[in-house]
Order: sequence, then C-alpha cells, then structure tokens
Amino acid sequence: MSEPGDLVQSAASAPAPDDRALDPVCGMRVARDGPHQWSHQGALYHFCNPRCLARFQAEPQRYLTPVPAAAAGATARDEREYICPMHPEVHSIGPSACPLCGMALEPREISAESEPNPELRDMQRRFALSAVLTLPVFALAMGEMIPGWPLPHAFPSAWLQAALALPVVAWGGAPFFVRAWNSLRPLRPNMFTLIALGTGAAVLASLAGLLAPSAFPAAMRDLHGRVPIYFEAAAVITTLVLLGQVLELRARERTGDAIRALLRLAPKTARRVTDDGEEDVPLEAVAPGDRLRVRPGETVPVDGALLSGESAVDESMLTGEPMPVAKARGAAVTGGTLNGAGSFVMRADAVGSETLLARIVALVAEAQRSRAPSQRLADAVAAWFVPAVVLAALLAFAAWSAFGPEPRFAHALVAAVSVLIIACPCALGLATPMSIMVATGRGARAGVLFRDAEALEALAQVTTLFVDKTGTLTEGKPALVSVLAVEGVREHELLRVAAALERGSEHPLAAAVLAGAAVRGIEAPAAQAFEARTGLGVRASVEDRDCALGNAALMRELGIDVAPLRARAEELRRTGQTVMFAARDGVLLGALGVADPIKPSAAEAVAALRADGVTLVLLSGDQRATAEYVAKQLGIAEVVAEVLPQQKLDVVRARQRRGELVAMAGDGVNDAPALAAANVGIAMGTGADVALRSAGVTLLRGDLRALVRARHLSRATRRNIRQNLFFAFAYNALGIPLAAGALYPLTGAVLSPMIAAAAMSLSSVSVIANALRLRRTRL
Repeated sequence: MSEPGDLVQSAASAPAPDDRALDPVCGMRVARDGPHQWSHQGALYHFCNPRCLARFQAEPQRYLTPVPAAAAGATARDEREYICPMHPEVHSIGPSACPLCGMALEPREISAESEPNPELRDMQRRFALSAVLTLPVFALAMGEMIPGWPLPHAFPSAWLQAALALPVVAWGGAPFFVRAWNSLRPLRPNMFTLIALGTGAAVLASLAGLLAPSAFPAAMRDLHGRVPIYFEAAAVITTLVLLGQVLELRARERTGDAIRALLRLAPKTARRVTDDGEEDVPLEAVAPGDRLRVRPGETVPVDGALLSGESAVDESMLTGEPMPVAKARGAAVTGGTLNGAGSFVMRADAVGSETLLARIVALVAEAQRSRAPSQRLADAVAAWFVPAVVLAALLAFAAWSAFGPEPRFAHALVAAVSVLIIACPCALGLATPMSIMVATGRGARAGVLFRDAEALEALAQVTTLFVDKTGTLTEGKPALVSVLAVEGVREHELLRVAAALERGSEHPLAAAVLAGAAVRGIEAPAAQAFEARTGLGVRASVEDRDCALGNAALMRELGIDVAPLRARAEELRRTGQTVMFAARDGVLLGALGVADPIKPSAAEAVAALRADGVTLVLLSGDQRATAEYVAKQLGIAEVVAEVLPQQKLDVVRARQRRGELVAMAGDGVNDAPALAAANVGIAMGTGADVALRSAGVTLLRGDLRALVRARHLSRATRRNIRQNLFFAFAYNALGIPLAAGALYPLTGAVLSPMIAAAAMSLSSVSVIANALRLRRTRL
C-alpha cells in the first residue's frame, strides 16, 4: 500500500494510468483541465473543489511531507486543549468529561472549518439504539395494564424486558455511570450521580426479582404473585437523558458557529506585489511590510494603509454604518472589510493574531466562555439531594433490618430500593427541558427564536437594553429621504438628472437615489462619458449637457457655488443625512439627502419596552450627531456613540459589574462581542450571520416589538418551570418517606416498589401536562 507522501509525489511527476491527477489533500482523482489548480515550487497540483485547494494553499508542506508507515494506519490523537464551559478551571488535552458537573469538555480554540463533534456522534448512536430497544420494553411493561392485552400473563415478558433493557442501561448509559463515578472523587455529586443510582437500583432490583423471586415477601408481589420489575423505568430514564444530551450538545456546538463565521470573513489568500510581479499567497504567508493588491469587490486581507490607488470601503463590520468610507493614499484599512469598485495597493501592518478581526474573534470567544450555560436547578440541588437520598435509603435499610418483620433482609432491601427508585430524577430532568421546548415553539410562532434555555429564562429579568442603531432601530440601508431643488428647478428634473448620473455608479448611495427616483415614477435618461471620482462624486454627459453629482468638495472643484442650499444642507447633516449636490452646465440644481431611515415599528417598540420597566441605551459606532438624532426621535435618553467593537463590549461589562442584567440588541459584525457578553444577546433576523450566531435570541423579522412578546413568554416560562419543579420535588418529598416505610408503624402498610415506580411516572405526566399549557400562552 502506498503512503500518502508517495501518492503526492506521483501526482506531481507522473500521470495517473487514466491520465487524471491526484488531489493531494483528499486523494481523489480529478481531471487535469479542471478549474481548481495551483502551482507550488515548480509543480502544478490539481484539486477536486475549492476547499481542498484552500487547505493546500494554507499548509502545502502538510500534504507534501511523507507520513511514516507506523503512523499512517494509526488514528491521530487529539492534542487540542479542552475546557469545561461550566467550570473554566477544568481542562484537559483531548476530549473528556468534567468531574465536577459531568458536562463534556469543548475545544478552547475553534477553527474556521466546522469539524464533527465526536461526543455528539457518540451520544446520537447511543440514543438511536437505546430508543429502538426501549420502545418494546415500554410496550411490554405497560401493555399488561391495558384490558384485553393479547399476551397471556404466563408470557415470559420479564426476561424479554431484561434482554432489551440491559443493553440500554449498560451500553447506552455507560457514560453516565462513568461520570457518576468520577463525581465521587472530588465529592461533587451531580445529576449523573442521581441517574446512575436510580437506574442502577432499578436494574439490580429487577434482576434480583428475576433470579431470586423467593427472597421477596408476599406483601411485595402483585396480584399474580410475581415480583415487580422496573426494567422499563431504567430504560426510559436512560433514553430520555441521552436525548437531553444530544439536544444539549447540538446547542453547544452552535455556540462555536459565531467564531467560525467571524473567521470566514478573512480571505484565504492575498495578492502579494513584488518587484517580479504579483502572486496569490496563503494569508498565513503575509508578513508585516508586504505590499498587497486589493481588487474591486475583494475583502481586505489584513490591517494596513494604502500606498497607491483609491476606493470606497464598506466598514460596516466595524461601525455598523452602511455608508462606505472613501480611501486614498495613506488611509488605514482593516482586514475583513469589503472593498468597493476601486483597486489599490496597501502595506500590511498587522497580520495574524494582531489584526482587528482576530482581536474581535478573541473577544467573542472570551465573552462566550466567561458566562456558563444555564445550570438546571436539578444540578444545583444535586450536591445535597444525592447524599440525602442515599442516607434515606441506608436509614430505611437499617431500620427494616433492625425492627422490621421477617424476612427482615428482604423487607429492608425492598424499602431501600423503593427509596432509590422513587427518587430517580425522571420528572426533575423533564421539568426545565419540557417547558423550554414548548416555549421555544410558542416563541417561533410569535416571530422569536430562542437558541438556548438561558436566554429564555433571563430575558424577563433584563433591566437594561443596549440597542444598536443601524439595522436595529433603522432599516440598515441607505434611502433617499430629502430632495431640495433650488428656486426655478422642479424636483422631478433634479431627480431625473441625479438618477441618470447614478445609473453608471456602483456606490451604495447610487442605489438609494435610483430607488427613490423609481418610487416617484421617474425614468432616467442614459449618460455618456461617465467618470467616477472616488471620495467626491460622479460626472457624465446627460442629453449632451455636462452634469455632476457629489459632495461640496466636488462642487468647489468645478467652480459651482452651493451657497443657496448651504444652510439647509447643514440641517440635513445634523439629522444624519449624507448630502449630495447636483449641477448641470456649471449651475446648481439642488441637493439630495440620503440616510438610513428609522423603522416604522421602532417608536412603538421603544415605548412598550420603557413601559415594561426596561432602561434603553443607544449604543452605536456611528457619528454622535446621527445617533443622538435617532435617539431623540424615539425617546431614548442615553446615547453612547462612535464606539468600536471592543468599546461596546466594555460598556456592556461595565453595566454588568454594577449588578444590572443586560441585554444587547444588534445586527452587525461589530455587535458580536457585545452580543456574546450580554446576559441576553438579541439579533435581528435580517442582520449579519455572525450576529445571529452570537445571540441567544433572534427576532425573525427584525422587529423590536417582538421583544416585548418575548419578555411576556419568558415570564410565563419561568412560572411554568417553577411549577414543574414543585411537582417533581413534591412527589419526591412525599414519596421518599413513604417508600422508606414511614406509614408502617401507624397502618402496617408498606409502599411497594411497583407503587413507587407508578408515583415516579405520575410525576412525569404532571410535569409534561403542565408544560404543554405554555402552547396557549397569550403574548
């Protein structure tokens, strides 16, 4: 068998037998005339898809270095560092489980490519097989309670239940027993400790009933004289917990999506300019001082400054502001921002982890780690509940052994097992997840998506809401909002000339002018001799007349006096509008005001949130004058403007240190660190992908009014969870003393383990029925 390195060498030097090349990354044979090719060290390599090409460009030596034969067949060990999201002080090399809470550890660093989660795959396999085996066990156990059950009571269903349930508990539940054992070393019992005790006791008691039925007294048998068994309870509990683990791991895997979305903002390669020409190189190969060419429509690869050329760059990733920023020689540019129609050569100043984008990635990762996921009350009380249950079982065993009727040992064993079974956390484990599951479905119908239980529970308690401006309170894209024509010029004619000039422009403001003209039913004539002046405006010939549209600097250059509209233009700027002057044959025609308009629903949403007791703060990277104008229009008293992503994060954390429960609503890349750090991150469904992945709540239609409905749902869910926990604890609090034999001295009655199992099932039914009431919650 050839080694990977040998295969790569043969791909570079000799044609394959079928005259196809070998992809050095995945080993597939591909056509030599395919579109994905790259030359490296004088050899031409061929790839099956762009992803393999990008991987090879990033690390060519990884795929060209021969792998030793001994290592070729071995499975590579995961050498990454893993940490616990609940207890960051717990870490290990390679995947493992936390000995304190039992949660699976997760990688400290996340790569841009989504990698399969071995823990999730393992739990999915265990759940799938356990569910298949549990269904017939449950049917056999419950079927005998149904009148007209077709199988006779002599049918050996107990042995069949054992054969089906034992693999579920022993193999499907094996991770829970390991985690329960690990929790004993630091003396930190958790949910898995309780699960292992309950399912273990149920299985052992059932096996004892099968193998030694004569040891059980008559009082403990059913009407047919059989010893009760609890295989179905152990199998159902194990399968339900496995389902919970699968859902939890899927939710936790999505927390890394925000970082992956940020990492994908940076291009894989950069075009380096040298004295010998230009070449595309992997981004990792760029060094400070390198000259890089950025072509129209490309993403700026690293932080640096322009050496030559000019363009307009979309920096909404940093500021949230949709208006592009003009860049000329000496201007600073940031990696991850989007170049417009111009081309320029830049000097690389900050690369790798030193770029602003890399620092934003680090901020998001730190913010996500600094706040643990919602810890269920079941886990919070496990530290005392588990020892209390074990102590109650031991006391019951001791009391029956010392004072009970003969056979004392059998009575004592049955009492202890009954205590462990009735304390098994089936209802306790369902209390929160059932409410969350029903509530998330109800929220989706109301236009609100909850990504995790923590956000759903915390939203009702939020005291301060930070709101981004662009895309959250405003539409998030420029629109024509003002048309000022000089005396003697009709607005229709002004817009007709402006639209004709903007037809040939790729500037975002051009789209706003054209859309505004279209709404007014204006058809723009064709323009000739079009000339775009970066940072100034455009010129062209319209119907054989010299026309121009741009800022005041362009008008000065053309010798056109804007004094008739200077005062009114300044008014428009104070309201956050970008003003463009239009002229024809050296004469001013008028001015156009383009701005990001406030959403029609924003004022109503702000008023409703204030009435609900929430303090609102406008937190924006935009200019202070624009932010204050929007805040004044909506009745928001506090404004923090002209802030970068790090500063937004600092503002959020400062409020949290004051003891406030903070929510952050935003829609851009620049909001991602603050969204991740806030107690509740709220993203607009119309916003950037990274914002959606950083937030715990998504408003599907980008309407803040849905947040008011979400707070009502959060309150209802919290009430429902408290009710469910009451049902779960009430059954345990009442059932444990009865299972231990508290009534025996007074009435001579003994609670059979079969009744204990029925009580446990009844508590689960109560929890499920109560949670389903959330479907009818009025919002």
